[in-house]
Amino acid sequence: MTLRKYLTLMRAGIIESLQFRLSFVVMVIGNILYLIVVYFLWKAIYDSAETDIVNGMTFTDTLIYIVLASALFSFMEMYIVWEIGRSIQSGKIVLDLLKPMDYRKYLFWSYSGTFVSQFFLTFLPTFIAVSIVTGGAIPFGINLLYFVLSVVMAVSINYSIDFFTGTICLYTESIWGINIMKQVIVLLLSGATIPLAFFPEPLKTIMYYLPFQSIYNAPLSLLLDGNPEPQKVLTTLGTQLAWCIGMYVISKVFWKISLKRITVNGG
Repeated sequence: MTLRKYLTLMRAGIIESLQFRLSFVVMVIGNILYLIVVYFLWKAIYDSAETDIVNGMTFTDTLIYIVLASALFSFMEMYIVWEIGRSIQSGKIVLDLLKPMDYRKYLFWSYSGTFVSQFFLTFLPTFIAVSIVTGGAIPFGINLLYFVLSVVMAVSINYSIDFFTGTICLYTESIWGINIMKQVIVLLLSGATIPLAFFPEPLKTIMYYLPFQSIYNAPLSLLLDGNPEPQKVLTTLGTQLAWCIGMYVISKVFWKISLKRITVNGG
């Protein structure tokens, strides 16, 4: 019965996400423009470097990494911070807490439909297009299985970070600045905008110990390695699993503590 409730919420999320076709078109156009800018930017970087390999990555590797990172971002973005913030400001949060389902689970499964629709509408077409355009530069093998496992854990980590950030709104009752700061930090430190291989060694080492690199860099590093060594696989997936558990516990404890500060505007 519990699974049926979750699937019902997922189905509702899919239907809702498909209602806003214009926003999807605008998002696709925005992503295309972004990728065009990224292409010429990195082409200029490699042309000025006068070498085919920079920091262990070819131009094709870098382009595939950036394009798929952008597709993963569109796929995993859930706008949880905005949802929690608006609920707090309007007082709707009180009604949500009265629902016969844990609030954290309710939010996740409500937005899980977006995962399904965005996977088929953005990530999968992008993945296929990149594979065709690059002439099979993406290796197909056991790395695809590692990639899928890594993405599942990346979704969990990203959701926990969003839920933690949204909880801060209980203290500030403001969402815009908090969400913008969160996005900048995650996109920069996760390798979504610049591959971690291009960062200075001391900073890169620190970033590997943070949860952010487990969202984009970890799955993409496994995907682009056609035959990853067992040690790399265990280290990457093990680190992600540790952060899945860690961020889940941190965000859940922070939520329980912060619930005591709930105030409803108007009374």
